[in-house]
Amino acid sequence: MPDHDFSPEELERRLQQLEGIVRPHGSALVAFSGGVDSSLALAVAARALPKERVLAVTSDNETYLPSELEEARRFVASLGVEHVIIDTRELDDPNYASNPTNRCYFCKSTLYTDLKKIAEERGYSCIVDGANADDEGDWRPGRKAARELGVLSPLSAAGMGKEEVRALARHLGLPTWDKPALACLSSRFPYGQEITPEKLAQVARAEEFLRREGFRQVRVRHHGEIARLEVGEEEMERAFAMREEISAELKEAGFLYVALDLSGYRSGSLNEGLKRKKRSLPVLS
Repeated sequence: MPDHDFSPEELERRLQQLEGIVRPHGSALVAFSGGVDSSLALAVAARALPKERVLAVTSDNETYLPSELEEARRFVASLGVEHVIIDTRELDDPNYASNPTNRCYFCKSTLYTDLKKIAEERGYSCIVDGANADDEGDWRPGRKAARELGVLSPLSAAGMGKEEVRALARHLGLPTWDKPALACLSSRFPYGQEITPEKLAQVARAEEFLRREGFRQVRVRHHGEIARLEVGEEEMERAFAMREEISAELKEAGFLYVALDLSGYRSGSLNEGLKRKKRSLPVLS
């Protein structure tokens, strides 16, 4: 739950502010991943605009957990807006697959370029994403692509951070309000390590197993032959108790060694190497 106690009146004012950012555009194509941020952005668009003038688009490819797609379908259907599934095929771009430190720039550039074409073909006046204000302070090269292609980020524009996003999603009764943070599977690879469909399949299998076992906040970081497992602090003891079962399953997925990270889950933990600057990694332009 959010730590800050937002009053219902405060949340209603913020909701009206968000709707006021979207409404003047008259129609919107929303980049919808299924996480809490893009769920709130889509819900706001569905409230601010006629439902027939809102289109949710989800990119389903090797970097997207299979179980997420069905959840995304159900959520969009509950809002009564149209949902289109596309495959942006990021791995076809060697700039992306080589996994430079600005990998996310190439991903988002491809995604938003494809969405812009769909918006133009179908007559939607803007592209909306779920970036929030906290995203602006982290290492997120994808934000550069969003700015270049004129993507509207209402949560960020309103100065709304992660806690307030969750509070407002809960206020609206969105089922995703307490959903663990999501990130594409490519974020499981250290920068400079090539990303392949086979490696992504390893990570997907491992994380789907852990989800089925009831782990909520989980990442399987791919370090070649080693799987480094991050779980939430409250789930650490259970992960250790299940170490034999987890190790066997992840080895079946193709890893030779399985390690439990004693620091637990951290968003963007692979960015820690960037901050240390102990070695140079490729940045492509």
